[in-house]
Amino acid sequence: MILINLLPHREEKRRLRKQAFFAGLGLSAAAGLAMVVLWYGVQMQMISSQQARNGVLKDAIAKLDVEIRDVATLKGEIEALKARQRAVENLQSDRNAPVHLLNELVAQTPEGIYLTSVRHSGQNVLVTGLAQSNERVSEFLRNTNGPSPWFERPELVEIKASGRPGARDAGNAQRLFEFSMRLSLKRPQESLPEVEQGKPAAKRAAKG
Repeated sequence: MILINLLPHREEKRRLRKQAFFAGLGLSAAAGLAMVVLWYGVQMQMISSQQARNGVLKDAIAKLDVEIRDVATLKGEIEALKARQRAVENLQSDRNAPVHLLNELVAQTPEGIYLTSVRHSGQNVLVTGLAQSNERVSEFLRNTNGPSPWFERPELVEIKASGRPGARDAGNAQRLFEFSMRLSLKRPQESLPEVEQGKPAAKRAAKG
């Protein structure tokens, strides 16, 4: 017996293929959406973790800023204390400066030099006097420039023939010269190390 299928089988196959296509398309869309949601969740988790780390860093930076301000304040206080200490030391040394000034002038003034005035202002000293010759003034300059532990940077301001009568030798009046020179007075902390450095050498020479 022969069976003949009179149903529209081609249309039925076409419909089944469309259903399968749309089903696959829906599954693909669902899988893509799931992947997007999963990736979004991972990104949000990473952002949250980074924000937490940023918060920790901000707190640490804030603490460091406070510590830096404290350190800067301490440095300022230390510098202020050092400045006060230097001021006290300078006052202490300046109190004895006139004594050292006069002693050093006595030690460094050569024969033939007669000092008439000494003006002391801070670390500057202005000396005026009379000299028997220009060579005596030059010697005075060399003494205060070289071995002097208390004087430095001597500068001759003026020298001229004096109208004052000088000493008489065989009935002739000796000619005198008026001069003025400027000196810088060293502070004890600047001059004492040189003196202290010379003491061991002198002791070793004495022992030898």
